[in-house]
Amino acid sequence: MKALILTDGKAGHENQSKAFARALGCDFTLLPTRFRSKAAKALSYLLDHLGIHTLRLFDALHAPYDNFRVVIGTGSGTFYAAKSIAKRLGVPCGVVLYPRGYRVGTFGCILAPEFDNPPPAPNVVAIPVNLVAADSAFYAAGVKAFRERHAESGRKAVAVIVGGPNKCSTLTADWMRARLDEIFRSHPDAEKWVTTSRRTPADVEAVVDSFPFDYKLVYSRDHFNPIPAFVSLAAHLYVTAESTGMLSEACSFGTAEVHVLDNLKPGPHKFRRFAEACAARVAEKADLTPAFAAAKRMLGLSGC
Repeated sequence: MKALILTDGKAGHENQSKAFARALGCDFTLLPTRFRSKAAKALSYLLDHLGIHTLRLFDALHAPYDNFRVVIGTGSGTFYAAKSIAKRLGVPCGVVLYPRGYRVGTFGCILAPEFDNPPPAPNVVAIPVNLVAADSAFYAAGVKAFRERHAESGRKAVAVIVGGPNKCSTLTADWMRARLDEIFRSHPDAEKWVTTSRRTPADVEAVVDSFPFDYKLVYSRDHFNPIPAFVSLAAHLYVTAESTGMLSEACSFGTAEVHVLDNLKPGPHKFRRFAEACAARVAEKADLTPAFAAAKRMLGLSGC
């Protein structure tokens, strides 16, 4: 069984589409999708409400000829295209994230994170976290690669994942120093691990670098990814609140107790809602099995 994934080129969106396809039991083909202009995207909302679905709004996008059973897209750059191509192929379309502005009832299935506050609808499945495109083999490989860099000591580990500022969050050197001081005081006997990211400011990386971590990954110097090992091995995992992808991974896999480092700006934005939901469920992991089962039924794939 094969799925066609429309990708807008954003890794966070593409990975969620891959995770959805795998959960449906599908192999997949990726098809890059890009609106010709902002005006074309704006027009897509009107055309969708008029029941008009054309691929002329996109750069060189054609419906491929293959035995696809479902079309999948994540993010606003793919919603209209997914519906348009699915209509041409005569198959259902399933999307991830809530497609505000489009006709919701004409999607086959919508997996919408709870922090998006999706209105109830027969084809909407609310999920507690973002989807993560990973499996047991991915984490096993991550642990093996990590252990080649850092040998096991027998002590419990506390891991810290540091992201970066965005429109709804800040990340300053002083704030980071205070949080790391708290973590070191709270876990005096544990191993301490940390990784920064491509979004981490230089002055924050300098603060992280100044602390005596047992394992330290400073992204500006080393692009190795220790997060699969952190998720798999740590007893406590601290993640900056704007890192919804990393929080989703931490809340879905491994056995670590997850702690949200609140660097969010005030306001009822989706990052705040997501961080609060994660903080409220630190003792459990997200089980998406019922959501995927519902999605398969909606897309007519439950008997495949």
